[in-house]
Amino acid sequence: MVLAAAAGVLAVIALYLVFRGANAPTAQAAGGGGKYPYAVGQPASGQAPEFTLASSADGQVSLSSLRGKTVLLYFQEGLMCQPCWDQISDLEAHAAEVKAAGVDEIISITTDPVDLIARKAADMRLSTPLLSDPNLAVSRTYHANEYGMMGTSRDGHSFILVKPDGSIGWRADYGGAPKYTMFVPTADLLADIKAGTGATR
Repeated sequence: MVLAAAAGVLAVIALYLVFRGANAPTAQAAGGGGKYPYAVGQPASGQAPEFTLASSADGQVSLSSLRGKTVLLYFQEGLMCQPCWDQISDLEAHAAEVKAAGVDEIISITTDPVDLIARKAADMRLSTPLLSDPNLAVSRTYHANEYGMMGTSRDGHSFILVKPDGSIGWRADYGGAPKYTMFVPTADLLADIKAGTGATR
């Protein structure tokens, strides 16, 4: 009886692992050979999908309104992930280095309501625009909700560099298994961007 129960448990575990493997997000490639490895999800090239989302700074932000700039999209887990907010603080603290690396603007996207992320931004004195994607429409378009600890209900820790012409120049999904990285020091992030884009500066 005990052996039969144990066999049943093992069968359930095996089925779970097979199911999880079959439904795991597929990555085009892997990168970040240093301390912070990352997956590269889709889309990783071509035109960045357009979106318009409510902003913590009032009003809405459309990706098309940023055409002509190099924009770093940062999809993050949201209010319950303090390291995600520390990431924004670290990027702001190293704004000069970010600018020198060729990034004109950083936009963060999370699934939390806009009023709550606006309050969080005010509490932390953040100036980075925070966009609310409550129904995951944009996150699913970018598959940014496939690389985190919360399954597909929230974003993980994904960065997508959009070039001035609106095309994707680089992508890194740091938040996936097995490490579920939720914070990457700005110096390491910029090094990955440089390596991934072949930038010379």
